[in-house]
Amino acid sequence: MPEHPLPTPPEEDRTLSPYTGYTRAHWEGTGDRLLAAALRYATPGHALIDLPGPPSRSGVRSDGLEGFARTFLLAAFRTAGASGKDPHGFLERYTAGLARGTRTPGRDDAESWPEIGHHGIQGQPMVESASVALALRLTTPWTWDTLPAADQDRVEQWLRGALRHTPAPNNWYLFPLTVAGFLESVGRGDAETRGAIDRALGLLDGWYQGQGWYSDGDGRSFDHYNGWALHFYPLLHAHLTGDRALLDRLGPRLREFLDGFSLLFDANGAPIHHGRSLTYRFAAVTAVALGALTGETPLDPGVTRRILSGGLRHFLDRDALTADGLLGLGWYGPHEATLQWYSGPGSPYWASKGFLSLLIPADDPVWTATEERAPVEGADRVLALPAPGLLIQTTGRDGLSRLHNHGSYKLDSRAPERAPGDPLYARFAYSTRTGPTSAANPADNHVALSARGLRSARVRIHPLGAGPDWLASWHRPVFPEGGPVLPSARIESLTLARGRLELRAHRMVGVPVGTPVHHSGWAVAVPPGTVPEVQQGAEVRLDGADVTSQLAGLYGWEASCVVRAPQGTAYGPWALVPELSGVVGADGDAGSGSVFVALASLTGEAGAAPIAGQAGVEVSGLVVAVRWGDGVRTVVDFGTGGAGGISVTEELE
Repeated sequence: MPEHPLPTPPEEDRTLSPYTGYTRAHWEGTGDRLLAAALRYATPGHALIDLPGPPSRSGVRSDGLEGFARTFLLAAFRTAGASGKDPHGFLERYTAGLARGTRTPGRDDAESWPEIGHHGIQGQPMVESASVALALRLTTPWTWDTLPAADQDRVEQWLRGALRHTPAPNNWYLFPLTVAGFLESVGRGDAETRGAIDRALGLLDGWYQGQGWYSDGDGRSFDHYNGWALHFYPLLHAHLTGDRALLDRLGPRLREFLDGFSLLFDANGAPIHHGRSLTYRFAAVTAVALGALTGETPLDPGVTRRILSGGLRHFLDRDALTADGLLGLGWYGPHEATLQWYSGPGSPYWASKGFLSLLIPADDPVWTATEERAPVEGADRVLALPAPGLLIQTTGRDGLSRLHNHGSYKLDSRAPERAPGDPLYARFAYSTRTGPTSAANPADNHVALSARGLRSARVRIHPLGAGPDWLASWHRPVFPEGGPVLPSARIESLTLARGRLELRAHRMVGVPVGTPVHHSGWAVAVPPGTVPEVQQGAEVRLDGADVTSQLAGLYGWEASCVVRAPQGTAYGPWALVPELSGVVGADGDAGSGSVFVALASLTGEAGAAPIAGQAGVEVSGLVVAVRWGDGVRTVVDFGTGGAGGISVTEELE
């Protein structure tokens, strides 16, 4: 196996980039190092890149194609951004691999690519076809145009498999769009390619929910795919095509999305830890780069680079790369709970999408302006996004961002409402410095009923109300097999954010009197060899290495404790979770016995003040009156509109 030496990283520039030290040269150098490391695992004909690690369910041949396609996309961004300059000869190897892999697709030999099939039946190659097609579109003069006509025909025939098979009912429809866009760009368009593009754009409009957010298919699946797939593929296609009408249609959606999404990056560069495929890591900055590339961004150039370079450096500084320079499966180091069943050794290389930033010209202000502070480093903010059902809460003193979830969920098509649900979607809150506990451990940021020794799950989430600083939703408590079925039961929940404080109120509807109820706060990862400080009393306080988690019961809760999560989170090998417990009262869902109120906080500030005394609560029937220390009175009425909503009013006393 030939050795490709890893290029030396450039020096930091703290004058141009006072926050991260990174410049465009760091992006180029990182791309070169990632490619040099990955190409060590190429097969002799360069058609497959067999990276080390456990295979995905799609099999090792599909995994080898994935390694090829996703790193080819990185090589394309790197060379296209340098106007074809390729001093390390990366594209020559990928061009050779294209010809070899498509010579006899489907053959069981050492180099042939798998054929593209339907989703669920050899469908993974359809995903990879989009990276191959986009890479070819970006590098046409140096790859496609150098292939003999017969090789071009074979590559086209393989790619057309994406147009002739059924995608998954979500962002997968954008893969045929991307393939079709490339074929049309090289004069090989026809009714089949036009149909794939029109079909995808029609579905995209149906998935658009407003405020810049698309659902990943039907339903309410909102996550990072909104940025690195649902905005990325169609808007980049419009940009490369020069389709002004499509740019004018899709561009404002991206601009509105970035206005809120830019708040979901920590001062330390971390993206919000929410949703699936988090092993793609700094792919989270893709939409930020896309906004700058297309001009559809509300962000100043120095802010754009702060987010881009902060996201890249965050992971490079935290062991995202293995000892031999590869992107491993996980978040920082390996973390099995971060992965999905479809993850294989090549999967992390969708992080390549973040290198879209290199298509921004070198003389653009994104690269030449002085780096500015990130949006999260300004004044404390609360931004409600009723369309996806998400509430963003940031605090400038610690640069921490939190995402409160009252609308995003992911159903398992094989068992749509099966407990325990997906921790990456089912929790009430996520942040840039904590991850959810695993499905096999006690749940963080959760409310649950207890019966027959089992706890209920939150799976399908129904938005119930929204205001400038609050969101509400309801869900039906679902128990694991062996637990009760409560078809008439529902839990109504509200989160209201003020500074670093989170008011969390719940109402139990149709829940039998005497049913135990549990509510948990933020999980704190505990580094190896560390003995965490745990305080219990009026509130539960957990002091970890980087954050402090606090949880105080204000009404309805009778006891508090700390529970262990031995499988930890993406931020540490094991974790602790604060928890409150109570019992549904005798007046049931008719009054205050069904209402539970807590105050929570997650902060990176050292010596955080207690939260238990920062709010007082009075409950009368279904009305919760909260008195804050600054003289503001908040009234939450769970009885507004019956099952149709919740009202919140605020006034100065």
